[in-house]
Amino acid sequence: MPDQHEGQVPQELRDLPSPRPVAERTLLHDGMVWDLVRDTIDFAPGVRFDREYVWHTGAVAVLAVDDADRVLMIRQYRHPVGHELWEIPAGLLDLDGEAPHLAAARELAEETGTEPLSLSTLVDLRPSPGGNDEVIRVYLADGVRASDQEYERTHEEAEIVTRWVPLAEAVTAVLEGRITNGTTVSALLALQAARTTGAALRPADAPFMARPGRD
Repeated sequence: MPDQHEGQVPQELRDLPSPRPVAERTLLHDGMVWDLVRDTIDFAPGVRFDREYVWHTGAVAVLAVDDADRVLMIRQYRHPVGHELWEIPAGLLDLDGEAPHLAAARELAEETGTEPLSLSTLVDLRPSPGGNDEVIRVYLADGVRASDQEYERTHEEAEIVTRWVPLAEAVTAVLEGRITNGTTVSALLALQAARTTGAALRPADAPFMARPGRD
């Protein structure tokens, strides 16, 4: 049913910052990449409860498309799920002061040896907001060129395989359940939707997602 009364101007469909006061925060686990915290929240007058969640640094990813309408994908081992997953290049926002779009370009170079010719903002994600404060921005790269820097890949990144895949083939793989990385699925379907609707993409330096409680 409609959520507005007759005669009212409908509100724009938009997530709204609405932080609640945190009476107490406890660090439960100081991790290698992310932490686990417990907040005591003053939700409303007379209503207080605890929530535990992952305190995440945030991440960026890049969906690169070439002139043949192919997307650049990588295959990488992911230990928590015990699979080698087909993904788009991505990485953490773990360098202080580094702009997100520059972090995305750096991650693309480190994982594929290429640099973006141009970047725009494709889609923003909060993958698991019930238990994780992670935010991910996916950028669209219209073409790439070889990077003039060499990077040494270590650990699971040492076995990264890169492949240019026709966009239509990649989208079909999503719909058939053959690739399942959440960021990759979102990026491929967002690009397909943007092309179908003709929606304009935001610039690469568009304001990043608000993170109430981080200030």
